[in-house]
Amino acid sequence: MFFRPTIRLAALVLATAASAGEPRHGAAPAAAAAPPIASVPPLVSAASPAQLALARSVLVDSGIASSFRLIIPQYLEQIALSVTRTRPEMVPDLNLVLAAVRPEFDKKVDEMIDSAAQLYTQRFSQKELEDVAAFFKSASGRKYVGMQPVLMSDMFVAMQAWSQKISVDMMSRVREEMRKKGHEL
Repeated sequence: MFFRPTIRLAALVLATAASAGEPRHGAAPAAAAAPPIASVPPLVSAASPAQLALARSVLVDSGIASSFRLIIPQYLEQIALSVTRTRPEMVPDLNLVLAAVRPEFDKKVDEMIDSAAQLYTQRFSQKELEDVAAFFKSASGRKYVGMQPVLMSDMFVAMQAWSQKISVDMMSRVREEMRKKGHEL
């Protein structure tokens, strides 16, 4: 019953895009096109400790690791909401328990960072990881990471307007073409 925050975020973005383009008067929603995926390089076998450390550095410096860290408080909050919705008398004790178990689960974030680092070493060569790490350590890379929340917010607003316009334009075109075939939508 608990949603994974990363999946929830993706679902929220997709749902927002879809709801911005909600059908009006029987119109069908516009289909979202996925961005093209680059060809996937073959998996590299075993990574050296140096390559794993470099991959971890990329995860930390790029801000990806901090997004893993956000999951723990979100899950704890979901548990609190779920339990206290039906058992409000438990709030004081539950708050103590959640505070007590949080450090245990905060440590588990490193497991995910290690797993992600392993995935990076399977898809990027040592040289590529060095290049990526250098970018994120540069002034431009640090600015890129720092601007991500602002850019995501800006893109969210832009995406809503764009998807609504696309939905309306697409339905208009489909209606026009269906009229040519003798159908009225």
